[in-house]
Amino acid sequence: MVCANNLEMMNPPDLDWPLMRNNVTRSDLDALIEFLCQDDPILTQSKNVAAFEQEWSEWLGVHYSVFVNSGSSANEITMLALHELHGPGEVIVPPLTWVSDIASVLHAGFTPVFADINPRTLGMDSREVIKKLTPRTRAVFLTHILGYNALDADLLDACFSRGIPLIEDVCESHGTTHAGKKCGSFGFASNFSFYYAHHLSTIEGGMVCTDDPAFYELCRVARSHGMVRESHDEKFRSRYAAEFPDLNPAFIFAFPSHNMRSTEINAILGRSQLPRLDTNNARRSHNLRRFLGKLNPAKFRTDFALEGSSNYALTLVLREPNEDLRDRCMAAMTRSRVEFRRGTSGGGNQLRQPYLRRLLGEEYRNYPEVDHVHFFGFYIGNYPCLEPDKIDALCEILNAL
Repeated sequence: MVCANNLEMMNPPDLDWPLMRNNVTRSDLDALIEFLCQDDPILTQSKNVAAFEQEWSEWLGVHYSVFVNSGSSANEITMLALHELHGPGEVIVPPLTWVSDIASVLHAGFTPVFADINPRTLGMDSREVIKKLTPRTRAVFLTHILGYNALDADLLDACFSRGIPLIEDVCESHGTTHAGKKCGSFGFASNFSFYYAHHLSTIEGGMVCTDDPAFYELCRVARSHGMVRESHDEKFRSRYAAEFPDLNPAFIFAFPSHNMRSTEINAILGRSQLPRLDTNNARRSHNLRRFLGKLNPAKFRTDFALEGSSNYALTLVLREPNEDLRDRCMAAMTRSRVEFRRGTSGGGNQLRQPYLRRLLGEEYRNYPEVDHVHFFGFYIGNYPCLEPDKIDALCEILNAL
């Protein structure tokens, strides 16, 4: 007799499950077409960019937002502006994040200091962060991984009491909340990405958000080559004009930067999607709870901190190190055409990447929690139109391994 599990492996279901379905809908394209059909539409940064920034600020609950051409650019101008305000020093960063977070710290002239992760949130463990705060700490750069809330009261209190800016990377976690308030509204500043795979997509795009007016003006300047005229602050512009009377006031560059502006086209897509973002996020959260609720907790981690989560990916992490089970998981998902990424966000432990090994050598060996995710963790696509039957079928396959 052949058992049912063996039959399933002999004839695995074709789940046709890509990492992401397109966030850009017909209605988004219609809004874009309507704009393009105007007489002589302005395509570069203009009124729609400003409107999207205002609408996003209202949705998030902050005073200021600056729309840029990618989440990576949001990281870049955040760190550049922070360096202008506070000078050189150290920035505490996670080993599990996208490369641009750490690259922006290096590009701005800061020294990255790493803290291991909390396995229930995949973000930095607050206890590890607090241990590494020193007088040279210029910021804590916290990433909310794949839609999990990485904040807690201890970290917020430590940063506030010591006057250390908290920077929130919310690129993967639009709508995630902490204590009922949206992540991205707690820190000194926050960064969002609107890439194809994320909760809201402008094709490419990103946002820097803050309540601090001086930082906001620096981000506007940094977005456009470091050009002083981009600031709304008349005193800021006048100060530079008075200090450098030999320069044309229209072409004063306060510090070296790049063109990181976005376009009206990207902003229109963002404005079209924003009204349905909360509804879509609720569907994603329901999918994650269904997935974790049906996995075998003896084999897989199912105790993630779900309060306030808004996940654009399903997290699959083995309970214990087990290379054989890991390899069978990958083979089973491949057979059923379920796209996945091993290592979860950014490919796992960034300290194992060549650019950091050249700087820090074997430092990667000191972070066991992120190393477990690096070798035994995956993420799988999660989107509003994901069918519940597919979630159930995949859990059956994985539990049978």
